[in-house]
Amino acid sequence: MDIESFRNYCLSLPGSSEKMPFEKFFRGKHSFLAFYVNGHMFCFFDIDKFDRCNIRCSPDRIVQLESTYEAVGRPYNLSPEHWIGVTFDSDMPDDDLKRLVRQSYEMVLGK
Repeated sequence: MDIESFRNYCLSLPGSSEKMPFEKFFRGKHSFLAFYVNGHMFCFFDIDKFDRCNIRCSPDRIVQLESTYEAVGRPYNLSPEHWIGVTFDSDMPDDDLKRLVRQSYEMVLGK
C-alpha cells in the first residue's frame, strides 16, 4: 500500500483527523503523521520512511497477530502491551491491514 492510499483510508474513518504531534520531540528528524479520533491516537507512521506503521491493538490479540503475520512486531517507541508495529509490503494483505486500523479506530472511538 502506498502512503497516499493509507493516509486516505485513515482519514476516511468518520471523525478522524491527522496531526504531526512529535516534531518537537525529535527536533524535526522524523515526521510522524498520526491519526486521531475523539482526541486519541489510533495509528501513526513516519512519512519520511514509509515502511511501517504503529496501530493501537487490544492486548489479547497481539500474540495471535504476531504468530499469524511476520509483518507484526514491536511498535516504535510505544508500549508493546497496547500497540503493534506493522511492516508494509510484507505478508499482511492490505485488507487485513485496513481491518486492524479500523479495529484500532473503533477501540479508541469506544465502540
